[in-house]
Amino acid sequence: MAEKIEEKKYVVGVDVGGQTTKIGVVDARGDVLSQTVIRSDTFGDDADAYIDALATAIKGVIKESGKEGQIRGVGVGAPNGNHYTGTIAYAPNLAWAANGSVDFSAKLSKKMGGIPVSLTNDANAAAVGEMTYGVARGMKNFIMITLGTGVGSGIIINGQLVYGHDGFAGELGHTNVVRYNGRTCGCGKQGCLEAYCSAIGVAKTARDWLEMSSEPSVLRDVEKITSKDVYDAAKEGDALALRVFEYTGTLLGRSFADFVAFSAPEAIVLFGGLARSKEFLYEPMKKAMEENLLKIWQGKVKILFSQLKESDAAILGASALAWEL
Repeated sequence: MAEKIEEKKYVVGVDVGGQTTKIGVVDARGDVLSQTVIRSDTFGDDADAYIDALATAIKGVIKESGKEGQIRGVGVGAPNGNHYTGTIAYAPNLAWAANGSVDFSAKLSKKMGGIPVSLTNDANAAAVGEMTYGVARGMKNFIMITLGTGVGSGIIINGQLVYGHDGFAGELGHTNVVRYNGRTCGCGKQGCLEAYCSAIGVAKTARDWLEMSSEPSVLRDVEKITSKDVYDAAKEGDALALRVFEYTGTLLGRSFADFVAFSAPEAIVLFGGLARSKEFLYEPMKKAMEENLLKIWQGKVKILFSQLKESDAAILGASALAWEL
């Protein structure tokens, strides 16, 4: 007799990124038992070839963990992943899903012999992971902000992830922070939070400011400035780099005050590569948020940083979805 799904004690987490896909088998305590990585960017526009490779890799990591036949489900976090439809649609950083809709969950489940697959976007997966395993454990109301190549968000209200009527709720990175003559964002709009407060945005701020002044800075010696270069310069006390982070933190804090106004979260939790710059971001973020909050929320909303192990966090976030299957 087949083992009931609720008796199966392990899940698989899959984090689909623009370049790589991370895969891991996870137990109920949040321990990653085995994991692997495959490329996401070597399949051109052939979605079926990618899903074939992904299914093979998942089967391999399950076998390596010794948990064959004990997998409850597969949770997947992916850009433009839709929880309602199980599709990935018009994801600009995934060539095989950039120009249309891919029936991802159904195809992967079929390749996996019917194991159920739960899909959502990557920031939503991070929010569920934080609520299940991280600093938001036990919280019923919080907002997850992912600061990486872009700015993503996952919104938890009354213990539930907000999906909206079409599955795409929670695009706070595409709210406007600069209303006039703002930078063009990758989404096509101007002045988005993502255009300024992502890793790419931080690097662009530094480049723009260097071009507009003759101020001395160690960054002038860097050929292609990245956010890590700006962070390293700030650690050395570079005045321009420090101001870049103050500006970035201020924009984030102002936006956080707006976000608080519609969902009254207990905390805003930050995750992602840029969040590692917390020693330079926290104070301007907190100051700007408090200055722009209505008095009913001042002093009540925490800004927290994810404490999940970075190597496992993306897998954990995706795997958390599978416990609901």
